[in-house]
Amino acid sequence: MRVAIIGYGKMGKAIAPILIARGHEVVVKINSQNPLQMDMLANVDVAIEVSQPNLALGHIQMCLEAKVPIVVGTTGWYHQFDSIQQKVEDENLSLLYATNFSIGVHLVFALNEQLAKWMKNFPQYEPSIEEVHHTAKLDAPSGTGITMAEGILKHIDRKQSWVNRESISPEELALTSIREENVPGTHTISYVSDVDTIELKHTAHNRSGFALGAVEAAEWLVNHPGIHSMQEFLNFK
Repeated sequence: MRVAIIGYGKMGKAIAPILIARGHEVVVKINSQNPLQMDMLANVDVAIEVSQPNLALGHIQMCLEAKVPIVVGTTGWYHQFDSIQQKVEDENLSLLYATNFSIGVHLVFALNEQLAKWMKNFPQYEPSIEEVHHTAKLDAPSGTGITMAEGILKHIDRKQSWVNRESISPEELALTSIREENVPGTHTISYVSDVDTIELKHTAHNRSGFALGAVEAAEWLVNHPGIHSMQEFLNFK
């Protein structure tokens, strides 16, 4: 495949050598000094978008106009999800989106929902989420943390919404964000009572798991038109 990496920062630079090792060619590298232009997509088979939340929607729209399949790991565009989905379906285009490409994280997503189903009947346990990332991560909370929060809210009726701080009312689910040097990503789901604490935790050791997942998703997407989640791709595998 001829691949465009849109967002050639730490994640983009982790994706590039995996693509090359698997026999693909990186033909476009986009960063702040080299913004995406339509003509750059002329010879691209698939794009992997890992830039910034404020840029993602424009990149998506440009790739869809060029009819280039796109794997999107950046959040910040979901308020336009319905219109993007409509365009993809109407024009038989290809887009795969994920808040996280790590297979381990998606296993934790499933465990999180199962745990929430059990814990809904035990109101003495207070759920919360903490996410820790490197200081260069611009968005807070992380998309992965939001997905985990939504998984809890789906099953625990006593929680009505998540907040990116400590909760101040029983209806709020606390999703706190910490930024530290050299942390690829750590997410901890806790249920705390007066007598004990239950924790479900995922710790990334490096970016390789995220990068490999993005590449495998791109390899799959080129032959699967439509709009897909990472979970659909993993179910296919």
